[in-house]
Amino acid sequence: MGTTDLANLSDKLMLTTVVLYIIAMVAYAADLGFGRRRAATTADAEAEANTEANTEAKTKANAEAKAGAKVLVGAGASAKADDDAPAGAKPDEITAGSDEPARRQMEWGRLAILLNVVGWLAHGGMLTTRGMAADRWPWANMYEFLTAIAFAAVTAYLVVLWRFKARFLGAFVSLAAVVALGVANIWLYSSIGPVVPALNSYWIAIHVSAAIIATGAFTVGGASTLLYLFKARQEAKEAAGGSSALTHLPGADALDRLSLRVTMFAFPIWTAAIIMGAIWADEAWGRYWGWDPKEIWSFVTWIVYAAYLHARATAGWKGRKAAILSLIGFAALMFNFFGVNYLFSGLHSYA
Repeated sequence: MGTTDLANLSDKLMLTTVVLYIIAMVAYAADLGFGRRRAATTADAEAEANTEANTEAKTKANAEAKAGAKVLVGAGASAKADDDAPAGAKPDEITAGSDEPARRQMEWGRLAILLNVVGWLAHGGMLTTRGMAADRWPWANMYEFLTAIAFAAVTAYLVVLWRFKARFLGAFVSLAAVVALGVANIWLYSSIGPVVPALNSYWIAIHVSAAIIATGAFTVGGASTLLYLFKARQEAKEAAGGSSALTHLPGADALDRLSLRVTMFAFPIWTAAIIMGAIWADEAWGRYWGWDPKEIWSFVTWIVYAAYLHARATAGWKGRKAAILSLIGFAALMFNFFGVNYLFSGLHSYA
């Protein structure tokens, strides 16, 4: 397969990826809305049916107890055996009735995950074929870099899904991936070509890859932090007697812990990316640090996330204060990517 064919295949896989992510996002949203709501309705119906069954069982038990006083011991034993049995077929009917709604509830989630995984495979194929067509690592310009970050974010979500069963994040991460790929295709697309001399180094496979992985993980952590703030607010309303529109989400504390865990994973990788970038800068430009805008904002991002982790570990910060500090770090990360590349000029302007 020639270079042109690989480039065309990469573009087609990009379109396939976007379509699959959009459908997966809709399926995740349906799972959050309709599936969970149906599960709550089913639980209420089961509770009501169980109450009725218990009432009926108690009534029957009282009647049999009165009759047992007038019959032989053997007959009384038979009555006791009947009393120990479930009242009629009610419990079996409840179990059978609850399995079907639960199965239907899972359909949206399973469909979303399936589409997400297939889209992720197409996304990886898009990056692979573009790299093969260009005969280099496929993150040498803004289009490729943003596409790779979206891939890293989806990968991080799938890992969190497998590790923590956090399916509720799917709609939000899919939305972020769709927006990123849309921006990349509409405004940042560039044809396949050679890299500038400064990027023609093996360090692009180390330094840039680390930055991409960390950014993808920080994106998942940022989504968890935003959901924590919304959930904490809703829980406060519930405590005051109000109603909540986010009952499908886990508790605020669980979201807070998830955000912390993802950030703890991403921070060392971001640290390594900065260190490796300094080594690469020395090889390319003859100095480790030159206060280039990209270097400054990478360090600012590092400082904010370091303060977040330090505050949680030593000062016991958690909840809203820690969440705001985490979002400041994520905002600095986004500015480092978009703002620095378009508002400032420097040695990283080729990005």
